Amino acid sequence: MWAISKATVRAIFKSPQAIFFSLFFPIVLIMVFGALAGGGGKGYDVAFDAKSDSLNEVYLRIKSSPLLDINQANEQELMDRLKKGRITAIIDVKQAKGNTASQYEIHLKSTSASQRDLPAVRNILNGIINEATAGAVSNKVAFISEEVIPGRPYRMIDFYLPGMLGFSLIGSAVFGVAFVFFSLRETLVLKRMFATPVRKTFIVLGESLGRVAFQLTTSIVLILFGTLFYHFTLAHGFVTFLELLVLSFLGIAVFMGFGFIISSVAKNQHVIPIYANLFMFPQYFLSGTFFPKGLLPSGLQAIINYLPLTALNDAMRKVSFEGMHLLGVGKEITILIVWCLVGYSLLIRIFKWE
Repeated sequence: MWAISKATVRAIFKSPQAIFFSLFFPIVLIMVFGALAGGGGKGYDVAFDAKSDSLNEVYLRIKSSPLLDINQANEQELMDRLKKGRITAIIDVKQAKGNTASQYEIHLKSTSASQRDLPAVRNILNGIINEATAGAVSNKVAFISEEVIPGRPYRMIDFYLPGMLGFSLIGSAVFGVAFVFFSLRETLVLKRMFATPVRKTFIVLGESLGRVAFQLTTSIVLILFGTLFYHFTLAHGFVTFLELLVLSFLGIAVFMGFGFIISSVAKNQHVIPIYANLFMFPQYFLSGTFFPKGLLPSGLQAIINYLPLTALNDAMRKVSFEGMHLLGVGKEITILIVWCLVGYSLLIRIFKWE
């Protein structure tokens, strides 16, 4: 029994899958969700109206709240961000007028594009009012009024569908390419292909084009499904649809390059999922796939924004909902192109045919 126990323990610690799913993956989840629960993130994006009374206690409490990230820009820029849903509300703190027992009025200006986080911001402001009122007077020191500017309605599908597109593309490209090419080498299929007049380059291109065609078809199905059944926003209709396919193609190209790299460095099929997940899982949770990346600690933001899946998710959301064209997401496209160049430059050096 003791010998079996020792052998079992030894086998578990020699298994990359066991180490990954029993240790590494849970640690990643604990770190991510622990960071969310522990605070330290940027909070919800809001801005102050230029006409706000900045000398009163309520204003100062709102400004110092760690749950609110105060954006600063000129009035035109703030309105543009508000209409695109990048900030939740513009806050105007002023002396209360009319027949009211409160001393101040907190006026929230929002749009139909910024309704997702408005209830949370409203609750934060109510908490600030309660703290300012406690032990002072019987009536609340301030009350909240709201103004909603008509605009493009923001639905949760407008956040989640681009994230799910990125999720699908990275998983299919990395896993698909890594397993297929490793299998072709291991089963000596590539060696048999070398006996034919087909050039090596065309072997890679043939596999790549077939996978691109499949994944673009998947993107088309997901976009149409979200549009028809959940009213996913395509700001410029068919033009936006085509621009999303261009971004999908660029994302596929990046992710396939890393799939080829993994297939070249893997010693056996058992380690492919480990290498693939090491590349993919951090991006799943850090790149705004399932929840806004702004909720993560601010220290991570500088790194997160340069991940390839972050660039793809951000570009798709800006194109689909905000109505930007490809030239408007030049920064995100540049990040993807740089990752593409880095990946394929490394691939040229390490790719194995046998």
